[in-house]
Amino acid sequence: MKILHIAGARPNFMKLAPVVRALQAMDGVSQLIVHTGQHYDKQMSDVFFEQLGIPEPDINLAVGPGSHAQQTAEIMTRFEPVLLESKPDWVVVYGDVNSTVATALVCSKLGRRVAHVEAGLRSRDRSMPEEINRLLTDQLADLLFTPSTDGDENLLREGVAREKIHFVGNVMIDTLIRMLPQAENAKPSDLPARYALVTMHRPANVDNPEWLARLFSYLSRLGEQLPVVFPLHPRTRKQLALGGVDVANTPNLRLMDPAPYLEFLALQKGATLVITDSGGIQEETTYLGVPCLTLRDNTERPITVDFGTNILVGTDLDKLPAAIEVALRQGGGRKRIPPLWDGHASERIARILVNHI
Repeated sequence: MKILHIAGARPNFMKLAPVVRALQAMDGVSQLIVHTGQHYDKQMSDVFFEQLGIPEPDINLAVGPGSHAQQTAEIMTRFEPVLLESKPDWVVVYGDVNSTVATALVCSKLGRRVAHVEAGLRSRDRSMPEEINRLLTDQLADLLFTPSTDGDENLLREGVAREKIHFVGNVMIDTLIRMLPQAENAKPSDLPARYALVTMHRPANVDNPEWLARLFSYLSRLGEQLPVVFPLHPRTRKQLALGGVDVANTPNLRLMDPAPYLEFLALQKGATLVITDSGGIQEETTYLGVPCLTLRDNTERPITVDFGTNILVGTDLDKLPAAIEVALRQGGGRKRIPPLWDGHASERIARILVNHI
């Protein structure tokens, strides 16, 4: 049995790693890893293979940057001959990035079976490119592995056959649980005992220079009472430079390069509060019991609000100070870990894949 895994962007690597490991423990399974090169910065890509213990990619398509259309088309063009030559029994795609939908579409055209890990998540906001990727991939996939029960409900509502849908839990949490002991020693020694951790990368936010400048103003004020640590995504750093924000002169903010997985996990675990627009961080903070403020108008992970520590603030920054006050007062008191976020989702996926041959 041959399985081909697709990785393209930072979140894919944390999801792929435990599935590869679970399949390695099974007899008669060979695996290939294809890195599309959608994330082409070493800090956003290569270091994750090193830290997570994933084998070096067998194939790197080296697609690099481009518009959504350019990147998707380039991935399809470069992936097609790989698929034709390798003839896998399953192609496993992860998450909701351009690599996910591009490779799923090629597989569909060539009659190769696709399994989608993290299926069924919906923001119901089609202005998000990721939402389009999710919708299309789930219609093309032959097996759909959902991280939460709302994913099952969404897929059934969209007409996906029940027998294709498998609620397996969250593979991101598999990686978190496995790596957490190592992360204990990865936190920078010069950080204070209490701090806010900030990440921001979504184009809808950071490509708005006025909004980004206002965010920095609010964060500077927060820094007067709670130190702020802000690893800058390459896109965010670029937009700050274009907007004329002097990142070398940011009172009360500690700006840093993107952190490798272990270091960032340590930063999350030790944070008093997290402010983000990331989907995966909503999940990780829920498991860790750290208050999370999400600067988006919607989320494809509502379970982190219903069960976890996530507060959906929206993009109106005037609401941020009050939300910070509430989060600091409540702490992680609302923490409840969702069902099957137990570190064994990847094992369930591996068993289902093997049993479908």
